[in-house]
Amino acid sequence: MQKKVLIITYYWPPAGGPGVQRWLKFVKYLPEYGIHPTVYIPENPSYPLLDTSLIDEIPENVTIIKQPIKEPYKLAELLSRQSSKTISSGVIPKKKKQSFVQRLMLYVRGNYFIPDARKAWVTPSVSFLSEYIQRENIKTVITTGPPHSLHLIGLQLKAMIGTQWIADFRDPWTTIGYHKKLKLSVNAAEKHKLMEKQVLTSADKIIVTSENTKKEFETKTKQPITVITNGYDNYQLPKVTKDTKFSLAHIGSLLSERNPRVLWNVLGELIKEHQNFRQDFVLRLIGVVSDDVLNEIYQFIPKENIDLVGYVSHKEALIYQRQSQLLLLIEIDSEDTKAIIPGKLFEYMVAGTPIISVGPKDSDVERIIKSTNTGRYFYYEEHSELKEHLFLRFQDFKNSTLASFPIGLQQYGRKALTKKLADLI
Repeated sequence: MQKKVLIITYYWPPAGGPGVQRWLKFVKYLPEYGIHPTVYIPENPSYPLLDTSLIDEIPENVTIIKQPIKEPYKLAELLSRQSSKTISSGVIPKKKKQSFVQRLMLYVRGNYFIPDARKAWVTPSVSFLSEYIQRENIKTVITTGPPHSLHLIGLQLKAMIGTQWIADFRDPWTTIGYHKKLKLSVNAAEKHKLMEKQVLTSADKIIVTSENTKKEFETKTKQPITVITNGYDNYQLPKVTKDTKFSLAHIGSLLSERNPRVLWNVLGELIKEHQNFRQDFVLRLIGVVSDDVLNEIYQFIPKENIDLVGYVSHKEALIYQRQSQLLLLIEIDSEDTKAIIPGKLFEYMVAGTPIISVGPKDSDVERIIKSTNTGRYFYYEEHSELKEHLFLRFQDFKNSTLASFPIGLQQYGRKALTKKLADLI
């Protein structure tokens, strides 16, 4: 007989973006390890990104239950639909460029919706789920955040009915990059820290996606912490032909601060210094790009060398990963971001396309790229090293020898990662 587990998540198809992939894939493979998943999701969510193609990936044998949610972002859209969508997707403009409406929304979001804008879902969910769990004889509850308010559902369920509770952190809580931008009062900041401590010290087990987050949480709790990264799945894709241009593709959101001036500068220099590079090079940006980043890029790179694709479905993104000549991975140069491992890294690694990554020192991303031989990682101050490497890769492209030679990728397969989760349950 299969064990039953209840998974509480906000993001679920048709939501788009990386937050959906993690638990969609765990749910796909858990039955192979003797575990039947029930997924609890909001009935009427307000998703900033949609990808209806992911609906086809929901396993037929999964149980899905829903309850209504009050969404303040829907009210915020009455003030400014664009600002609401932008902020809810994590793209926060630089302070000096924020409109009055944006400043107001950030202040209200940070100080009145603690820990986040989905807090109103906690109480009705606890009321509904406490009965459901006992009726269905479910022994384990998993909450996944962000939004971290979902962990408060697990906290209260554990206190009420004593179920085993596993808290999964796809991102950190009080040290995540955008947290400082929420215009928090001293009192609000303390409330966030108190809630974080309650969750970290009350959950029976904690899952994190990176070694750096594990180190951070080990200073805040004695509860057992397991690293289960995001990963890749095997897809049946049409045969892809590599670009005839020397394409450097970034897939995903480029936030205001995820903006490596050193890279744009290097590319601009190569375009000016080498006529054949200018003729062959294209920077392809796939996903949401902030105006701050675009304006910076235009200072160095001619518009004819830029391809703005916009948001695409997950399957389309996989095809772009395979047809591009190089894949770009960028993280903000900050202590707070060294624990962030973008979910797309693992799909990048199996795409057969070399990776160029720019980010902070001591990053989990740097460790993974080096250990799997899937590309090169650069710090923000490594101008000459980055320039030399890009030109060498361009020469490889001209000689038809540009390729990736990965090692040890199997550990990041979704099925292998789900085995770690099943052992934890």
